[in-house]
Amino acid sequence: MAETSKKMQIVFASAECAPFVKTGGLGDVAGSLPAALVRAGAEVIVMVPKYATIKDEYKAQMEHFADFYVSLGWRNEYCGLEKLEHDGVTYMFIDNQRYFARDYPYGFFDDGERFAFFSKAITESLQHLPEGFECDILHCNDWQTALAPVFLREFYQGLPLYDRVKTVFSIHNVAFQGQFSDTVMEDILGVAHIPAAASQLRCDACSINYMLGALRYADAITTVSPTYANEIQTPEFGEGLDGVLRERSYALQGILNGIDVAGFDPATDKRIAANYTVEDRSGKAVCKAKLQEELGLEVRDDRPLMVMVTRLTRQKGMDLVMYALDRILAGGVQVAVLGTGDRDYEDGLRYFQDKYPGTMAARIEFDPALSQRMYAAADMFLMPSKFEPCGLSQIIAMRYGTLPIVRETGGLKDTVIPYNEFTGEGTGFSFSNFNGDEMGDAVFRAARLFWDNRDAWNQLVTQAMSQDFSWTRSADKYLDLYFFMHPEIERPAGVTDVAAVDEPAAAEAEPAATVKEPAAAEEPKAEEKPAAKAEVKPDAKPAAKKTTARKTTAKKATTTKAAASKTSAAKATTAKASTTRKRTTAAAKKAAEAEVAPKVKAEPAAKAPAKTAAKKTTASKTTTAKKTTATKSTTTKAATTKAAAKTTPKAAAKPAVKVEEAPSEPKAKAAVEAKPTAKTTTRRRATTTAKKATTKAAAPKAEAKAEEKPAVKAEPAPKAAEVKTTPKAKAKAEPAKEAPVSPATPAEEKAPTKKTSVRKATATRKRH
Repeated sequence: MAETSKKMQIVFASAECAPFVKTGGLGDVAGSLPAALVRAGAEVIVMVPKYATIKDEYKAQMEHFADFYVSLGWRNEYCGLEKLEHDGVTYMFIDNQRYFARDYPYGFFDDGERFAFFSKAITESLQHLPEGFECDILHCNDWQTALAPVFLREFYQGLPLYDRVKTVFSIHNVAFQGQFSDTVMEDILGVAHIPAAASQLRCDACSINYMLGALRYADAITTVSPTYANEIQTPEFGEGLDGVLRERSYALQGILNGIDVAGFDPATDKRIAANYTVEDRSGKAVCKAKLQEELGLEVRDDRPLMVMVTRLTRQKGMDLVMYALDRILAGGVQVAVLGTGDRDYEDGLRYFQDKYPGTMAARIEFDPALSQRMYAAADMFLMPSKFEPCGLSQIIAMRYGTLPIVRETGGLKDTVIPYNEFTGEGTGFSFSNFNGDEMGDAVFRAARLFWDNRDAWNQLVTQAMSQDFSWTRSADKYLDLYFFMHPEIERPAGVTDVAAVDEPAAAEAEPAATVKEPAAAEEPKAEEKPAAKAEVKPDAKPAAKKTTARKTTAKKATTTKAAASKTSAAKATTAKASTTRKRTTAAAKKAAEAEVAPKVKAEPAAKAPAKTAAKKTTASKTTTAKKTTATKSTTTKAATTKAAAKTTPKAAAKPAVKVEEAPSEPKAKAAVEAKPTAKTTTRRRATTTAKKATTKAAAPKAEAKAEEKPAVKAEPAPKAAEVKTTPKAKAKAEPAKEAPVSPATPAEEKAPTKKTSVRKATATRKRH
């Protein structure tokens, strides 16, 4: 029974969270996704360590909410909860000065202990949340919170408050796993005496892996893009965890990140020098001039300004930057870099700043406000990552009209469309290989466009700024996962509506994939038929008469359409009758009539009157009496099949073996191919088996004719339908070519005379 009054209540745990502390993409996600979840109707509490680096203005707003002690191995550590409401989201800062009162979030010898404490404090604090907040989902992010699902299962499972908690673990970068000596197993984690935990945390003889624990203990695993979810299951990208990720692939999915479009909006951002919009970008020029002045660069609008806001690591492509920077700076491109990281890269950037004063600026620090000014002021944003799970910087850059230059990997490849100089398409520039020269070439492709074709450049900026970067769809997919894990909680109507809007779009994008649900759509499809007919009538005949090849293809096309829509199936089958009419004698059709007669009797032609009057007249004028009878016969098959099984017209012309293979869909595919295959059969085969067909045809022939007369062929409309459906359906219909396996099939579908065989053979040559 659904809990109608309860909202989905989520604790979102992260080692960093914008705007309080941010070193990379994780901070942006933790700063944006919870707010999107709140807007979608959930209740969210975000848990973050209370670092000393958090600005005093935020610390002043925090109120002491609770304090308790956390057992960590043999020690009991103080834990305070400091509460802060910000932009509709509740934040709880985990306070322990010994662990978190430091100048930087990570990179210390005791990180294993610090974040083991953070994980344990998260699980312990679920008992100390505001009244009425009972955690349904504990959503942990990266290795710093990876032990929370382990602690929850081993130390808290069975307690009433914790029984309802489901855990989700998100991988933002599988390269950072939290590997430490196994001495922490008992000394800090206190799980050495629990065989299941000890074995599942261990990654080799003397090490344990925090992320490995989460991958084995969490109820669901997500990562930040669908492509990356596939990549990390391979040895190339899995960083040693590909094996366990393949084992748990059923619990793994990729959900592409977005950005907070309200927070990152050049039209309203108060952190930048001047606001601007996609229609009026004059403010961007002001931002550029102000930043050049602030960083000590030459204030010139005729030089492209390229920036990087990044961690200074090999993963972020700093090797390529060090290699190509001389060439880029000497070529007249201004460069500004903001970030901290490996000492070698920091020193290298300082060297280039000294070598190219006025052209190069390096800011080796963490400054979110400056990063914002750089996004807004720059012309280009460089992101040459060795690998990139999703990446947010390139998305933020596009939002501010700064064109990204990226390496084609992971989320960078998914989000940046490379510029096409011939069509003008694109939202940035890209290069394929992890190679400094290729990166330099990409930078100068962008710079040359900036210098030589400012109109094309401006159009590219417009396209980049017009992309949809919102978190709405991503948040909805996370909610899909949460509600799947808690089916007893009723999903708010507003949230469901958001999901419903997205699903039809996906369905429209892949119509051919919806072949397998014919029965449910029976009546609606019948109602649609008149409209479809009216639309396609005018140009149907010319299209069908002009090319035999098109007719053949269209026959294949009708197979797929038949499964999706009964109307299309009936029309397309009728069209087949008319396209082959001029090559086939009446005698050839009578054999087919004999086979289908029982089906015609069993199902009265109830739906035929909808198609009769006008087309009957056309048929009389254009064909001989014999041909009319034959065509009517085939048309009746289409009409009756629409009510019965959608596929019988050609299947019925086959021996009983095929008819007995009951499933309507496969039969349709095989059936539509039957006629073309039969036509290519040799004359000798047709002649030798003709007598059998004649014998079968004799008895029920008159009966079939009597039943068939009410339904008259729908000649014009189907042909246009055939032509329209050809591109999608052709691929689906191909496998059916092997369908007619019985030797009797060609004869039963052909004329019982030699003369007919000769005519058909001639027609076949013409067609091919």
